Amino acid sequence: QVQLEEHGGGLVQAGGSLTLACAASDRIFSDSFMGWFRQAPGKEREFVGAIRWVSDGPWYGEPAKGRFTVSADGARNVVYLHLNKLRSEDTAVYYCAAGSTGQLNWVRSYDYWGQGTQVTVSS
Repeated sequence: QVQLEEHGGGLVQAGGSLTLACAASDRIFSDSFMGWFRQAPGKEREFVGAIRWVSDGPWYGEPAKGRFTVSADGARNVVYLHLNKLRSEDTAVYYCAAGSTGQLNWVRSYDYWGQGTQVTVSS
């Protein structure tokens, strides 16, 4: 039973950076992974990146290529999403999630979800 809470969303200018954090109440120690997704109004939820608690990976979706990075602090049960070179198209609610089976870029692979944090990029 895992509870997740995202922090760090807000308003940022295009070209700027923002770091999101996801605090987990418990760690899934066996073959678990943490994912980041985002969803804009009228759009499907899309995969951003993922990492294992042992720091295997990370793996990225197309939106993250060359701009975003995922890292984990196992000692504190926190995963981060570093958003760089932000564009207006990055405006969305960003979610972290925990899973242990399936393809890590599939929404259905995740069992636990945070409430999300809003990221708004102004141009």
